[in-house]
Amino acid sequence: MPWTVVIALVGIGTISMTLYVIHARRTASPVLDFALLRLPTMRASIIGGFLFRLGIGSLPFLLPLLMQVGFGLSPLRSGLVTFASAVGAMGMKTLAARIIKTFGFRNIMMINAVVSSIFLAACALFTITTPLLLIMILLVVGGFVRSLQFTAINTLAYAEVEPAQMSRATTLVSVNQQLAVSAGVAVGAFSVETTMLVHHVSELSAADFAPAFIVVSIISTISAYFFYEMPADAGHQVSGRGVIIVAGPERDAEPEETAAAETANARDQRLG
Repeated sequence: MPWTVVIALVGIGTISMTLYVIHARRTASPVLDFALLRLPTMRASIIGGFLFRLGIGSLPFLLPLLMQVGFGLSPLRSGLVTFASAVGAMGMKTLAARIIKTFGFRNIMMINAVVSSIFLAACALFTITTPLLLIMILLVVGGFVRSLQFTAINTLAYAEVEPAQMSRATTLVSVNQQLAVSAGVAVGAFSVETTMLVHHVSELSAADFAPAFIVVSIISTISAYFFYEMPADAGHQVSGRGVIIVAGPERDAEPEETAAAETANARDQRLG
C-alpha cells in the first residue's frame, strides 16, 4: 500500500477519534465512556494493557513469518512450534487466581510485564541453527507468564466499576483489546519494513525480524510504569488480598461484611 494512502488513513482515523471524544463529552451515555479512565485500576488496565497487548499482539504475526520465511519451515511445522505458546497459556489458567491473591495485582503486573517482555525479546535471538526444542521451551514459558498478565489485566479493569457502569466498561475494554492487537501487527510490520529499507534489501530474511522483536518488547516493557503507578492495594476488591473491614461507632459493620462477601463471589467468577 502506498505511503500516501497510509498517511491519509492515519489522518482520517485521528480526526475521527478527536471528533468522537468531543461528542462523548457532550453525551450522557456514550458508547465509549472515557470518564471511566478516572478510576486508577481502569486507567492502568486500559493504558498499560494497551501497551502490553500491542507488543505481545505482534507475536502471532512475526513468529510464524520468521519460522516460514526466515527458517523455511512448512506451515504445519511452524504452527506446531508456535502452538507451544498456547500450551503455556492454558497451563497458567489453573494458577492465576492463587498467584494474584498471594502477591497482589500491582506486584504481579509490574514485574510480570518486564518478564514477559524479556521472553518476547528473546525471539530476536532465534536463528536458523537454534534447536526447535529450545524455541518451544521458551515459547511455553513465555506463554505461561503472558497468560498471567492477560488474566490480571482483564480482571483488574472491573475492580472499581459500579454495576451500573459495567456494560460501558466492558465495551471500552473490548475495543481497547482489539485496537491493541491490530496496532501490534501494524507496529511489527512497520518495524520489519523499516529494517528492510535500512538494509537496502527487497527480499525478507530472518535477520530482518530481530529489530522488530526488540521494538515491540520495549513497548511492552513501558506498560510496567503504568502498573507501578497503581496503589499498593489496587484491585483488592476482586483479588481477595488486603481487604480491610472498618467498623466505627457511627458505622455499622454489616455493610462492610456484605461487601466483603460480594467481593469474594466476584473474585471467584472473574478469576476462574
